[in-house]
This record gives sequence, structure tokens and C-alpha cells, in this order.
Amino acid sequence: MAVRGVTTPLDLSREVINKDKSDSYMAMFDKKSTDHDSRREIYDTIAKYYYDLVTDFFEFGWGESFHFAPRFAGETFEQSITRHECQLANRLGLKPGMKCLDVGCGVGGPARTIARFSGAHIVGLNLNDYQIKRGQKLGEHYQLSNLVTYQKGDFMKMPFPDNSFDAVYECEATCHAPDKAAVYAEIFRVLKPGGLFGQYEWIMTDKYDPNNAVHKEIKYGIEIGDGLPDICGPKTVLDALTTVGFQTIEYADLATTSQVGWWTPLEANMSIQGFLKTGIGRFLTRQAVKTLEWAHVAPAGSYTVQCFLETAAKNLVLGGKTGIFSPMFYTLARKPAASS
Repeated sequence: MAVRGVTTPLDLSREVINKDKSDSYMAMFDKKSTDHDSRREIYDTIAKYYYDLVTDFFEFGWGESFHFAPRFAGETFEQSITRHECQLANRLGLKPGMKCLDVGCGVGGPARTIARFSGAHIVGLNLNDYQIKRGQKLGEHYQLSNLVTYQKGDFMKMPFPDNSFDAVYECEATCHAPDKAAVYAEIFRVLKPGGLFGQYEWIMTDKYDPNNAVHKEIKYGIEIGDGLPDICGPKTVLDALTTVGFQTIEYADLATTSQVGWWTPLEANMSIQGFLKTGIGRFLTRQAVKTLEWAHVAPAGSYTVQCFLETAAKNLVLGGKTGIFSPMFYTLARKPAASS
């Protein structure tokens, strides 16, 4: 695969995409056999399979930063992503000489942007071998290997000593955690006293009604399409931060500040890429991937991945438009300084 990643379905990696894996992933979301509690028990397997299957698709269709961003009128998608990352670095006060942890770093897109912007050393924590491999290759390409490094590990049991980092952040990664308090407790442990933790967390907003069948279907569609054990509300996030000892400095649902809907990149518009997001465009894409898989050009399992990513896109758009879901609940919290 080229350094810059997937440019056509021909570049999809057989190293990580296969039919057994895609079938196993879908079985984890069988409504009849898998509820939220059982998904929480296998959160790590879900996340590993999910990112093995989707990483190439994400690089092809989204870029190197696997997250959303609030967007101003006249601002491009790429500009909004970069600003969102730099804003987090700014709130954390990152600067040269600091060591910062990126929890669930993906292929390192945010880490590279934040390292360039701040000069801080970013350590990316990731459970997925393939994403670490991609991140290292991209880091070499951009000549950032000295500022961005990677550590394999589970964010529920981090492989770092206590008080290891000057700051910690996560960009839409701990949505995969089975227990918010437990993952925040690990972040608290590895953060130095007085250090800051900033994040963009996925939530079901206060508009979500668990007794509304349409709302429940949207939530389930986001979960299956994005490899999530469950999605909590903002109160759960804030309570979990307090429970483990953080002092919350500020918080906001940044989706409410976006002048252009954060879901817009997933929605059809008047362009070739927009056409591909319409019903007929998605149908033609599915058929193309299915044909390439049948012809052994694309890896077996690619069609299944294409289908559940479409499920994700459809329900993320619905969640955004109805206001019941946000991928950017921002919090900034401090670990209290050590007692004198």
C-alpha cells in the first residue's frame, strides 16, 4: 500500500480485511444474542475487529484523522478538522518539552497535527497493530517520528507508570470504553498531578428518549456501524470524571456551536462525492465493491464492511439532525496538584 493509504478499492489490505472477521464482527451485534452488557465484556475484541476492517476505508473516504469537528460557514472540512485538533492542544497548553498521551490514537492524524502545532512529544496509545503500523509509516513520511511515537496497549489497563504524562487527550476514542469511570481512572493515574485532560466524547444528548423506538434504532445503528458497546449521556461523562478525582474546568457540546452541520460530510450534496452518498450512489458503490470482492480484486468481507459503514453514516446523520447524538462533547479537567 502507498504511504498515503487507500486510493481505490484495489488498495484495501488483505492483511486485516477478511470474511471470517467481518462475519464475526456482525455476530457481535446480533440483537437476539448480544446486549450492551455482553458487548461491554468484549469491548476490546469489538474495537480490534472494527478497526482492522474499517481503517483502510476511513483513510480513503475521510482522511488520517478519524473524527468529526464543528464547522464555521466558509470553512472547509479539512480546515475544521485541523482547527478542532489545534483548539484542544491550545486548551491543554501544550508546548515543546511536554510529553502528552493520545488515548486511542488511530493512525495518528490528530497526534501529528498537535505535534506540529505545539512542539510537544505525543505518545499514541492504540490496541490495534495495523493502525500502529500505519501511524509509524505516515510519521516517517511526514518526518515526525521524533515527535510522535506509539505504544500498543489497552486504554482500560495502560502500560505506563503512574504520573507519566504532562497532559492527556482523546479525540472520539473512549466511546469504545465499556466503563467511563474505569477508563478515566486510568487516564487520571498516568497523568501528572496538576496536569490537564481534554477530550471530545460521543454522547446521546438530553434530547434522546430511550422509550422512543426511532431514537433507539438510530442509537443502535451508530453502535453497530462504529463498533461501540454503548453510548452514554453527558451526565455519565461528567459524573465519571468527578468520581475518579478530576476537577472539571469547562465542558460544552460543541455540536451546538457548529454553523455547518458536523454530519454534512456524510450527507449527499451536489458533487460527485455527494452523489455517492445518495441512495442510488450508495447502491452503486455497494455493487462495485461486491463485484470486486467476487472477482477477488477486493478482499473478502469488503462488501459487509461497506454495508455497516453505510449504516453508520445514515444513523449519524439522523442522530445529528434530530439533535439526539453528538460526537463532540468537550470536557477539560485537571488532576489536582499533589498536596504539600
